[in-house]
Amino acid sequence: MRRFLCKLKTNILSKKRVNVDLVGFIIPLTLIVIWCFVTLHGRIPSYILPNPLKLGQIIIDFAFGIWNLTPYSGKLFENLTASIIRVLCGFGLATFLGLALGFLSGRIYFIRRLSDPFIHAIRAIPGIGWLPLAIVWFGVGEETTLFLITLAAFFPIYTNTAFSASQVSPLFLRAGRMLGANKITLFSTIILPATFPSIIVGLRLGLGISWAYLVLGELTGVTKGLGAVMMDSRMLGHVEMIITAMVFIAILGRITDIILVKICNLIYPSKEGAGGTSDTGYLRLGTPARS
Repeated sequence: MRRFLCKLKTNILSKKRVNVDLVGFIIPLTLIVIWCFVTLHGRIPSYILPNPLKLGQIIIDFAFGIWNLTPYSGKLFENLTASIIRVLCGFGLATFLGLALGFLSGRIYFIRRLSDPFIHAIRAIPGIGWLPLAIVWFGVGEETTLFLITLAAFFPIYTNTAFSASQVSPLFLRAGRMLGANKITLFSTIILPATFPSIIVGLRLGLGISWAYLVLGELTGVTKGLGAVMMDSRMLGHVEMIITAMVFIAILGRITDIILVKICNLIYPSKEGAGGTSDTGYLRLGTPARS
């Protein structure tokens, strides 16, 4: 037992310390202080902007249903689950389509000539412009939300993948062929590692956009989801619930982004991210194309 405790202590001490950048907390804390000042002193009415203390109580009640302050008391997790499933499905489909078409377009000149002009023309259409057509095509419900998320997340993933795939040095490919590498080996050992940093940038952009378009899709009339809560709260005049849903979307967006970067660091560790001490390594390694 003593030997086990000594070994456990050694392992804990040998772990790298996680550095927390406190500078990132300056702007949120400043905004919270200003928020407290303008709301607690009655400078802004609570029906326009509730004070942080009341909002905190609403958030706790939304999660655990302690005080029954709103019609959404205790309904956080069912709405949270519905939104997460929609984002994962839409983002997963966009990732598959964006990577597949991006690599084909980046490596095959004819496919790039064939698809690139059309895709970039479609990309210029704002998301809200697709909403009426999506409702006509798919009706009100899950299919419309999935379509909007997939469409929005597809473009940054495709753009970054196609650009990075087209920039792989021919010298590396030539050297690989001279060493006897086939097409699969060239892709797994040269093309994918060379394009991976830029792909991660596209995936992170696509994931963030997925959360934004989730709200747009859920405003169309689905019964569950954080966007649906926001829509119902607007009609019922619960401003605090609108802000509460926004807070949880922001938190979920940040958590899923961190998970995505951790997964990518397991596949191809970056210099900053290999030790798990930073989640910004791929932003430094890859420059995103405009989405």
